[in-house]
Amino acid sequence: MFIGAQVSLYPMTSDFVEVIMTGLDALTPYKSDLRIETDDMSTLMVGAPEPLFGAMRDLFAASTRRPEHVTMHVTLSRGCPGEPDDPTCRCDVLEKAQDESLAERQVLAAEAVRSAAETGVQIDLQFSLYVMGNGDHMEEIYGCIDFLRNSGTFHKTKNFCTRLRGDAGPVFETLRQAFLRFGPAQGHVTIDMTASANSPSLA
Repeated sequence: MFIGAQVSLYPMTSDFVEVIMTGLDALTPYKSDLRIETDDMSTLMVGAPEPLFGAMRDLFAASTRRPEHVTMHVTLSRGCPGEPDDPTCRCDVLEKAQDESLAERQVLAAEAVRSAAETGVQIDLQFSLYVMGNGDHMEEIYGCIDFLRNSGTFHKTKNFCTRLRGDAGPVFETLRQAFLRFGPAQGHVTIDMTASANSPSLA
């Protein structure tokens, strides 16, 4: 399986270079576990979900510790048939999910969010889950929505997406669980996500 993310950071400040570089510096501990490639548009991260979501969380948390408004846009994909299998993307959660019911996956997802460590950084995040291929994809999406409503990070639903709010640790864990536990375990699943911190609109 191939698992990866294209990540773009947008600091709302003239000092954007320092903010972006601070965020990228937070990726250093993950370079041994992920393939990380940065260009003028985005940063590609490829690898197993545990370090992948940790890297996104830490990049965003590091870039938002100053008072300026920062947003981050991410496109996530797993199981894309157009990408080659990558052994670094191996994931025990996906392997076990093949034999778990939707209800079991909801329980496991909620437990993971409750045990997530906090970062001390408050964020807002909205995302849309896309389950590709044949099958009853709406059952999986509705199952994910039920999990989100009871996750402790749920803020509200919007047209075409769900809004989360809270500490970056549990929020990114909620996103990781939605990505891994809903949709076919070996199928193609994508997420479109935007995170925001320090927005003056919330003041």
